[in-house]
Amino acid sequence: MRVVVAPDSFKGSITADDAARALARGWLAHRPGDDVRLLPLADGGEGTVDAFAAALPQAERRAATVPGPDGRAVTAAWLLLPDGTAVLELAQSSGLPLMAAPDPLGAHTYGLGAVARAALDAGATRLVVGLGGSASTDGGTGALRALGLRLRDAQGRDLPLGGAALADLAEIDATDLLPVPPGGVQLLVDVTAPLTGPSGAAAVYGPQKGAGPEDVALLDRALRRFAELAGGDPDQPGAGAAGGTAYGLATLWDTRIAPGAPAIAALVGLADALADADVLLTGEGRFDATSLTGKVVGSLLDAAGPTIRVGVAAGQVTGPVPASVSAAVSLVELAGSVDAALDIPASWLTEAGTVLADRLSRP
Repeated sequence: MRVVVAPDSFKGSITADDAARALARGWLAHRPGDDVRLLPLADGGEGTVDAFAAALPQAERRAATVPGPDGRAVTAAWLLLPDGTAVLELAQSSGLPLMAAPDPLGAHTYGLGAVARAALDAGATRLVVGLGGSASTDGGTGALRALGLRLRDAQGRDLPLGGAALADLAEIDATDLLPVPPGGVQLLVDVTAPLTGPSGAAAVYGPQKGAGPEDVALLDRALRRFAELAGGDPDQPGAGAAGGTAYGLATLWDTRIAPGAPAIAALVGLADALADADVLLTGEGRFDATSLTGKVVGSLLDAAGPTIRVGVAAGQVTGPVPASVSAAVSLVELAGSVDAALDIPASWLTEAGTVLADRLSRP
């Protein structure tokens, strides 16, 4: 049998690359003669750079030391592909796990812009930017300021970094903003939220970053003020991704927003891998109804079609499993508890690979 192993990362537990290797080990332990191809994926958030690196071994891994979301220095990896495309991910420079303590009002995306500038200085002619896992709700203004944008208040003073400061925005000065590279910039998002309102960046994702009700109200008001002056389309699906970073970059840096999971799958060659596949193995931390709304697993179910048998391994499987999934395995059920599954995820994924090999090889 020809098997493609294409999981997402299990957030905070195991990378997509390591998850793919573990699933493959388990499959081959049961069916050692099968042709197994590894194609770890991502949806624009954590693991985007690693997904490209695993699929494109000719890519050159680089790193830049930049200010993190709370100003402390962090080192963010990025890739330079042979065609001049640079692949970045916000999570490495401006992600929530990089914060020493939550700061929903002051956290920023300056580091993302600094990585983008480093890539352009290195000769990149096109950027692919994974947006996900942001620590901030600053509308991408931190990243834009690293690229040369200036934001001022009514007295002509530069605003401090962070989303809350945008409530005092009076002037946007793009005079020194770096031009978009000739090949353009593609933003990969994993949500469809607009910039503001009850379904927007502050209301939906602000609490995950430590924002209380008053903070959410302030940040939403600040993003509205930013949109009043910047223009663009704050209601575009995905504009609210990464605390509104998608909106800010799309509006002021002429970039393009795209759903991350299918875009990454296309860029790393999923269609070719599935062309002669019999089985597709995928997985993520939690498999539930939201998995089918633009995430890696949902996009793979669409890509597999009716002829490829699909197996899913997930930390937890909740709700009904769709008919398009031939077999699903929960690591928590295998391990006996959440803590046990999180303790050695690679071992349980290997076990899951063996279970799926047995189930999917039956008539």
